[in-house]
Amino acid sequence: MNATVNSAGNPAESTTEHTGTNTGTNVFATVRTALRSVLTSMMPLPRRGGSAALALLPLTERVPAMAEPCRMHPSVYAIEAAVIDWARRTGLRADPGVGFHRMAARAFAEFDAAAAALFAQWLTWLFHLDDELDEGECPVEVFQALLSGSARHPLEAAFADLWRVTSARMSDRWRARFAVGLQRQHDACRTEADNRAARRMPTLEEYPALRRGTVGPYLYDLVEPCLRVEVPDWMHASEPWRQLVDACSDVTAWCNDVASRPKERGDVHNFVVLAMRQLGLGEREATAWVLDRIVRRCEDMHTAARRLPLQDLAPKEARDISLVACAYLAAPRAHLDWLLESARYA
Repeated sequence: MNATVNSAGNPAESTTEHTGTNTGTNVFATVRTALRSVLTSMMPLPRRGGSAALALLPLTERVPAMAEPCRMHPSVYAIEAAVIDWARRTGLRADPGVGFHRMAARAFAEFDAAAAALFAQWLTWLFHLDDELDEGECPVEVFQALLSGSARHPLEAAFADLWRVTSARMSDRWRARFAVGLQRQHDACRTEADNRAARRMPTLEEYPALRRGTVGPYLYDLVEPCLRVEVPDWMHASEPWRQLVDACSDVTAWCNDVASRPKERGDVHNFVVLAMRQLGLGEREATAWVLDRIVRRCEDMHTAARRLPLQDLAPKEARDISLVACAYLAAPRAHLDWLLESARYA
């Protein structure tokens, strides 16, 4: 190797070696770009009778926390039975092929079966609400009935039953926070309804906040009563906690957008559809664009979790907060596993 000595008497790289290094770096970058382009073109498009969720599989290579499937709760069949029994009793459907109990059984695999069953019941209710709002069978005003305690509609009766069990163990502050989340969902669903009536498309910048509303912000508050803990108000108000919840919501909602796009029948309230229309991308390219943003939000989620101010807390309080945070961190892979196996979007 040819080398020179700089003015300080230390060896310095030769110009030839430095140029070779730059050339190697440039070649590597070119190959990497070409490889990503090829992989994007090979991403599976949904086939008739297939699942659009297959397009999410690259996440298992790009996000370390999503590399391995979630462990299934050992009492998954008991959880399923509890959900089916509750759904029949309240007048809702519990399609075994959709399997909300399996999503909950993965997200709460490390906790008792009662926690997973309660969360699965809430998921069943939430997706019924989403379907009926999308299909026009249930007016947006149902939210006001929920907040007022009405039980005329099956959704209202099921909500009242869940609320009785869930809220009994929680403080007034938690109940107030849940009500705020329900109101946020109402406002977001109203915005979507107004957009459809006016044939208006949300911008790519507007969509993430709108989607956090329609997905049901209270869904993340429900982890606390399921685990029989309560996160203090000051933690909920802290920046790391808000970032953790928002990032988790974005990841699960955008993954759902990828999987549900064929079912949406052209509805513009979908991140993939918006990318196609506003960026002029094809379906594969738009899906890849959304996946890039999912990867970034996964990174944001884990960064926020590491920044939670736990060091000065009493051991029990730190443990309770950590339990809820760990459930959030498990949610994206549990949701992905469910999307890949569920008949909901097949």
